[in-house]
Amino acid sequence: QVQLVESGGGSVQAGGSLRLSCAASGYITSSHCMGWFRQAPGKERERVAAIYVGSGGTYYADSVKGRFTISQDNAKNTVSLQIDRLKPEDTAMYYCEAALTGAYECYRGSWSAKYWGQGTQVTVSS
Repeated sequence: QVQLVESGGGSVQAGGSLRLSCAASGYITSSHCMGWFRQAPGKERERVAAIYVGSGGTYYADSVKGRFTISQDNAKNTVSLQIDRLKPEDTAMYYCEAALTGAYECYRGSWSAKYWGQGTQVTVSS
């Protein structure tokens, strides 16, 4: 069983930055993929970034490439999402997710999450 707890959301002006963190407890291995997805009211869920724990290889959605950076601290079982040059369209609830999966699926963003956190709200004003 894996528990995920997000933190770091908030309200910022466009152009600003935020750093989201996801603390994982339970059994996280090098064969896990951990990532973030977001969901805004009335919009579909969007996976924005993921990282394969064993290799550190990453996935980014095209909509966030160059602005979002996912990283991990294996010693602390934490995954972070640095968000720069925030835009109003980044406003959403951001959720951490994780699953035991293959590296290829993680790199492609095509994996199926098994665990999710409660989410942290990001609000960007123009």
